[in-house]
Amino acid sequence: MSLELALLAWSPALLALYVGAQGTLYRVEHGVSFSVSGRDDEPPAHGRYLQRSEKALRNFLETYGAFIALAFVAELGQHHGLLTAWGASLWFAGRLAYLPLYLLGVPYLRSLAWSVAALGLALLFFRVIV
Repeated sequence: MSLELALLAWSPALLALYVGAQGTLYRVEHGVSFSVSGRDDEPPAHGRYLQRSEKALRNFLETYGAFIALAFVAELGQHHGLLTAWGASLWFAGRLAYLPLYLLGVPYLRSLAWSVAALGLALLFFRVIV
């Protein structure tokens, strides 16, 4: 199995970290009874950690589809190599680092982690189209 495919296989675990953080913080803020209800008249998130977890999850989902598509195209088109391995690794590592940095409110390192992940997608894209 290629590294790109292995990281694609591990990516649902990464998604689970983001969803788990947001879900846990949601339950802490709104309570278990409300979180298992129909959530009618949902109050806005007030806690900064819940707000950050929701933003981090949305940000993750904005790039996750692109990673899935590029990893599949690289695998199916036999485009793997150094660029795709680095690209997939950078995306995965950047996204893994991004969540705690965002939750803790670390400004410059969070942006660096985002940039590393974006560079990873760019490397994957470049190798797939060239």
